[in-house]
Amino acid sequence: MTDLLAAIDTHTARLVSEARACDDLAAPSLCEGWTRDHVLNHLARNAEALCRLVRSAVDSTGETMYASPERRDSDIDDGVGRPADVVVGEVEDTAVPLAEDLRRLGPQHRDLVLERTPGGPTFKGGMLPFMRLREVVYHHVDLDLDFGFDDLAGDLQVLFIDNEIKRQQGVPGAPSLTLRSDEGDVWTLGDGGDDAPVTGSRGGILRWLARQDPSGVRADTLPELTTGL
Repeated sequence: MTDLLAAIDTHTARLVSEARACDDLAAPSLCEGWTRDHVLNHLARNAEALCRLVRSAVDSTGETMYASPERRDSDIDDGVGRPADVVVGEVEDTAVPLAEDLRRLGPQHRDLVLERTPGGPTFKGGMLPFMRLREVVYHHVDLDLDFGFDDLAGDLQVLFIDNEIKRQQGVPGAPSLTLRSDEGDVWTLGDGGDDAPVTGSRGGILRWLARQDPSGVRADTLPELTTGL
């Protein structure tokens, strides 16, 4: 079983190291409309937001992840344009209390329902470590530096692909298809579909599912994905 907390620490350190070496945070990221600067500011604010959710779960504070979608966006925008060392340092600094807080979660918090915004989407306390790992890894890829989904350990690739399949299955209109990785894994979505499977490396399959980038997969006819949950 993947040690999520250890993986968060490892991938946070790797992201911070590469971000410190980047000489152009104003360059576009792979997130539409966001620069690398935006992505890094988001990661810092996300760490603070997840700390709020840990407090809600463990200390019963009633806090939500964000006050509102608009406040979440404005807090990111407000941080853009600062010196690079300040921005990257904030990603590193905010990760420290989050790492401590995530270790406060226990089995008794797994099924607690937490809110993203007041009255908004919910998720359970047991998802918080995975949510942070996903943010760090995916947005490391989005920085468009020297790290991609192919650089992930195989267990993490499988973990994220499993999650992306669930995210597709959770909304109407998801395609039916079979995915076969070059490493020998098989996933099905819906009834598996009647057409030839979609194939590719684990990294390529994850890139397609997570970022709708088909460059690493092969198929006679590539199905259209939903936006997922």
